[in-house]
Amino acid sequence: MPELPEVEVTRRGIDLPLRGALVLAARLGKPLRWPLGCAPEELPGHSVGPVSRRGKYLWLPLLPVLATDGASGRQAGGGLLMHLGMSGSLALLQQAGEPGPHDHFDLVTSQGTLRLNDPRRFGAVVWSAALDAAPAATLLARLGPEPFDPELTPARFHAALQRHTAPVKTVLLAGGAVVGAGNIYACEALFQAGIHPLLHSNRISRPRAERLLAALRATLGRALELGGSTLRDFSDAHGMAGSYQAQAAVYGRAGLPCPKCGVPVKRRVQAQRATYFCSHCQKR
Repeated sequence: MPELPEVEVTRRGIDLPLRGALVLAARLGKPLRWPLGCAPEELPGHSVGPVSRRGKYLWLPLLPVLATDGASGRQAGGGLLMHLGMSGSLALLQQAGEPGPHDHFDLVTSQGTLRLNDPRRFGAVVWSAALDAAPAATLLARLGPEPFDPELTPARFHAALQRHTAPVKTVLLAGGAVVGAGNIYACEALFQAGIHPLLHSNRISRPRAERLLAALRATLGRALELGGSTLRDFSDAHGMAGSYQAQAAVYGRAGLPCPKCGVPVKRRVQAQRATYFCSHCQKR
């Protein structure tokens, strides 16, 4: 599924091209995970502000620009909180054709059509009056710190790991200690840090926590450089696939030699997700 690098790549691809665009129309296809929360007819007449990201959510501010008959004399501002789910991708199309069977939301603007394609329909597009108001605030409330936030120090990361007794990979995927460490990136970061994925989170020492945080940042940073990972469906806003998966050290390499020691990479199912690791290089 699209993880933090893929969502950030998407954000970068739509932010400047859509900034200041006038919303002309909106179209809903089949139902997504949650209802839109407003009538699509209420969206035209807004302009798109700077697109931001929180975890794996994108926030598209919609600013009022046209007068209405309401008591305020203007439309209410707010925005769209978007999630790509397990198989979604956003495309910014200059000439959008007829929507296909998996195209479930169109935001038609003066600078192109933003189209959400989501074969499995676990994604979402939700209207919210503000990021700090429901429903956006409710959906974002449980997210941990961003991996590149300077306030996420090794000490704070270590303290967050100490609060959990589950295996460290499970804790990383849960997103409470840090957001964005999806399955492929958690496997890769744990390998780079030399930490076994089954090691209980609260048994990780402060030095190992510091190495893991550095490995997470390096892994996610490299993924951003390479446009994220495309395992099945993901492409960026301009239709380009990511290429990080092609250089993964352990993910998807079960039975192949570890690039560090040559021992075959192992695979096991952990919390219903495939985990790849080297039993020799990664210690409990």
